Amino acid sequence: HVQLVESGGGSVQAGGSLRLSCTASGNTGSGVCMGWFRQAPGKKRETLATIHTRVGNKYVLDSVKGRFTVSQDNFKNTVYLQMNSLQPEDTATYYCAAKLRGACALTEGYDHWGQGTQVTVS
Repeated sequence: HVQLVESGGGSVQAGGSLRLSCTASGNTGSGVCMGWFRQAPGKKRETLATIHTRVGNKYVLDSVKGRFTVSQDNFKNTVYLQMNSLQPEDTATYYCAAKLRGACALTEGYDHWGQGTQVTVS
């Protein structure tokens, strides 16, 4: 089992930046897929970025590429989502999630979820 704790959301003006953190504990020793997702009211959930914590390969959604960056600190068991040039349409609840098997970039199979953190851009 994997537990995830997110932090770093908040309110920011358009053009600003935020960095979200997701710290994992539990069964992560052999490497897991970690993903960042968001969901705005009335919209479908989007997969923003994924990273494998052992291999390090990354995926970033084309529509946020260049503004959003996924990274990790293995010593802290933490993955980050750096978000720059934020716009009002980025307003959503952001979630991190993990899965122990399967391709990281595939949305299916993410079965361990953080509590979510709100990002509001005005």
